[in-house]
Amino acid sequence: MEEILRLFPKQIQPAIIQKLNNRWDKLQEIRVRLNQPIELIFDEGLEWITGARPNKKDSMFIINQLSEFSLYRMEDELREGYVTIEGGHRVGLAGKVNTLNGSVKAIQYITFLNIRIAKQKIGVASKVIPHLYNQRFLNTLFVGPPQSGKTTLIRDVIRIISSGWNHVPPKKVGVVDERSEIAASLKGVPQHDLGKRTDVLDACPKAEGMMMMIRSMSPEILVVDEIGSDKDVHALINAINAGVTIICTIHGQSLEELKNRTAIQPLLEKKMFQRIVILKGQNSPGTIDSIFDEHEVNMYKSRGAFSDEMDRSTSLHRRNDMARIRVE
Repeated sequence: MEEILRLFPKQIQPAIIQKLNNRWDKLQEIRVRLNQPIELIFDEGLEWITGARPNKKDSMFIINQLSEFSLYRMEDELREGYVTIEGGHRVGLAGKVNTLNGSVKAIQYITFLNIRIAKQKIGVASKVIPHLYNQRFLNTLFVGPPQSGKTTLIRDVIRIISSGWNHVPPKKVGVVDERSEIAASLKGVPQHDLGKRTDVLDACPKAEGMMMMIRSMSPEILVVDEIGSDKDVHALINAINAGVTIICTIHGQSLEELKNRTAIQPLLEKKMFQRIVILKGQNSPGTIDSIFDEHEVNMYKSRGAFSDEMDRSTSLHRRNDMARIRVE
C-alpha cells in the first residue's frame, strides 16, 4: 500500500500505519477533512485517527502528491470530482469550485478527500459465471447501490471470460473504462488482471467508446460500468444489434426500481438483457440477491455469497494548474 501512504506527509504516515495494524485487506476508505481527525472505514465499521488532523500544509502536500505538482495535467479528472492513482485506488475530491455557465470550470479549494481502496478479488465471480452462460455468454446487467461490489464482480467476470472458462475458449473482451475503475490503467496499462484477451479504452466516454471499440477491436464481449444516460442506452442497443454481447452495471436497488427509470425502460421493454444480477447492497458487498432472466424469472436459487467483495477502484491520471487551487 505504498501508493496510498506516499500521499501523506511523513509525520502522518506512522499514525495511519499504527491504526491500521495490518488490516489493509479490511480497509475500504480513508477520508481526509481539513483540521478534522482522519476517518478510516473498514468492512466492519469506522474508526478515527484522532492524533492526525491534517492542516492546510498537509492538504497541499496530498494534492501535490496526487498531481505530481502539476494540477493542469489532471484537469479533466478534477472536473469529474476524482483522481485515479496507481494501484487502482480512486481519490474523491470536494470543496469550492469555480463554474462557467453552470458547468465546473476549475477547482479553487480542495478541503475534503476520500481515498477509496481498490481490491481485486481473483475468483470472486466463479459462482455467478455459470448463470451468465447458455450456449454463449448472455447480455448481463449488474444492479446495486454504490459500494455493493458491482465493479469488482464484473472485473473478475472479464478475467474469467477472457482467460477461458470451463469448456468455453477465451473470448475477445473490450472494456470501455470511462472512470478508470475497471482496469485501473496507468498510462494505458491495466493495473488489474483482466485476462489475456482483453482490450481497454481508458478514460473514454462510454457512448462514444462503445462504437470505437467495436470498430477498432471487434470484441465478442463489450463491458462498461455504470450506465444510465440516454446516450449510454442508445449505444448499448446499437452494440447489441451489431451482434456484440454486453456486460454492464448500473446503480439501483431492485428490478422494480429500474423499470421506473425512463432512460433504462427501452432496454427492459425490448428484453435486451438475458440476465439481470441484483446485489444485496453496501452492508453485504458482492453478495448476490437474485438473478433474473429476460422474462423476470429468478434463476438464482442458491443464495451464494461473495461476502468479502467490494466496489472499489483506480491510477495516476493528472492535470490542473496549482494557481487554480488553494487550501484553507
